[in-house]
Amino acid sequence: MDQRIINLYDEYTHKPLSRKEFLQRLTLLTGSSTAAMALLPLLEVNYSKAVLTDQEDLFTEHITYPGKTEMQAYVARPKEEKKYAAVVVIHENRGLNPHIEDVARRAAKAGYLAIAPNALSPLGGTPPNEDDARAKFQQLDAADTLQNFIKVFDYLPTRKDCNGKWGCVGFCWGGGTANDLAVNVPSLKAAVAFYGRQPAAADVSKIKAAVQLHYAGLDERIDAGIPAYEEALKKAGITYELYMYDGVNHAFHNDTAPTRYNEVAAKLAWQRTIEFFGKYLK
Repeated sequence: MDQRIINLYDEYTHKPLSRKEFLQRLTLLTGSSTAAMALLPLLEVNYSKAVLTDQEDLFTEHITYPGKTEMQAYVARPKEEKKYAAVVVIHENRGLNPHIEDVARRAAKAGYLAIAPNALSPLGGTPPNEDDARAKFQQLDAADTLQNFIKVFDYLPTRKDCNGKWGCVGFCWGGGTANDLAVNVPSLKAAVAFYGRQPAAADVSKIKAAVQLHYAGLDERIDAGIPAYEEALKKAGITYELYMYDGVNHAFHNDTAPTRYNEVAAKLAWQRTIEFFGKYLK
């Protein structure tokens, strides 16, 4: 697919670009409204395309925990009742959805207590329409939202199945949040960010966790922040790993995003993520 089309969709999903303007510009790129509408199913997230993780041998539940408001979250872990290291899974700018719940199950399959909070909890949860979900993100208070994720680390010690060690992994908007948690949660052992916004360079020295960063070679918008972040990580002596996946797009790990998902890069990045957690959480 024409990279200009993928870049336009990235702009639509991350900037205040109305659906009307998006469709108008897509029509110009494709040559007709008919062609534009034919392309839409290839661009938009489709949960039926997801690679579903087998739930056998897993315990799952939906819980709430106290944040600035009551926070909703999805939990998955192995069925055996014992204490596990925890991995907080942070969604993209669509709220908690079936794809992220599946990612939590993948972490559980690897032997972790996975918990995926829903940033949209204060606004009633995730609406079924992804445009509505993205619009709701504009209504969130950034400081309160960060506190709602920080508060999950106060909740985890209250669980009998948590061993007191924890990390996080986030994607897109959640990748930026994973970086923010690394800055703001001193007890965090490991933070993994997939194509996420970088923290302010001045804040990087506050990081106590080991950091792993995954970037897409075609993601100019996010990649522009890499040099300053990496320089700050080196200057502060932070343990980090940085991986660039050439020729792939933002959201390459999301198997419900047909034109941006890259199976080879996604599997390699997830393998590296689990190995990283194995090194710092177990």
